[in-house]
Amino acid sequence: MLDTPAAQVPALSLNDEAADPNAFAAALGGSFEGFGFAVVSDHGIPRDLIDRAWAETKKLFELPDAEKRAYHTPGGGGARGYTPFKTEIAKGASQVDLKEFWHVGRELPAGHRFAAQMSPNIWPTEPAGFKPVFLELFEAFDRAGDRLLSAIARHLGLAPNWFDHAVGDGNSVLRLLHYPPIPVDAEGVRAGAHEDINLITLLLGAEEAGLELLGSDGKWLAIKPPEGAMVVNVGDMLQRLTNHVLPSTTHRVVNPPPERRGVSRYSMPFFLHPAPDFLIETLPGCIDADHPNRYPTPITAHDYLHERLVEIGLVKK
Repeated sequence: MLDTPAAQVPALSLNDEAADPNAFAAALGGSFEGFGFAVVSDHGIPRDLIDRAWAETKKLFELPDAEKRAYHTPGGGGARGYTPFKTEIAKGASQVDLKEFWHVGRELPAGHRFAAQMSPNIWPTEPAGFKPVFLELFEAFDRAGDRLLSAIARHLGLAPNWFDHAVGDGNSVLRLLHYPPIPVDAEGVRAGAHEDINLITLLLGAEEAGLELLGSDGKWLAIKPPEGAMVVNVGDMLQRLTNHVLPSTTHRVVNPPPERRGVSRYSMPFFLHPAPDFLIETLPGCIDADHPNRYPTPITAHDYLHERLVEIGLVKK
């Protein structure tokens, strides 16, 4: 593992977006173009809400295994509820990830036009405070994501509200991740090298060591955000939309050193997705003579997501 200072991925403040939107957009876009990642402080999600969410997350994963598995939907692609330990596998990997997780999605009213593509949430009976906390947190992530997408639009020369139509009623997912203690001789890693599927990922909980990105030099770079900061990375949908102007960078979660292997690791990524019917079609401003369109055939967000879920083993062909 390469122990490189996190300062190489610049620490930004979302407070700067309000003061100088264009300067913040340039800084965020520059970090994405250089790393596919950014570190963002002052993201607007209240500290007390995050603390409550961590407490509920730990209570959830402390439930007996049989109780957690009652919330698992075989064949459901892990879209909602519980996915057991050693289920997901990184694309092209030979060993499953050493993690378990829970998914919370967008709450839709009855009869919504996306009801067929976006499953209803599964809520556990215990812990009792789980549902209200994560409904509140989902909305807070949504707001932070909208601000970041507005900055990305500015960086790409688009109207600041360009993504609004894409993510309205978007199929975003809040994942609660638990990496249990593992033996020193464990086979596999907590999360194998992979890229995310979505537009952008907003991650809380990366202060615990383990997250690394693959640099353009072929070396792994450890990400060490300041306390409370959010790690944001480009997903494959945004990479495709921008013709790789904004790269979706390979990343992983490595196993801790032996003295930390008896300690659980928790994190909360928010996978910001567009609406299922959004057409991922290369932006004209990202195509020129030196950068021909890599993706001449558009695809809907729903179809693209399905293809990728098959690849990582959450959906069967």
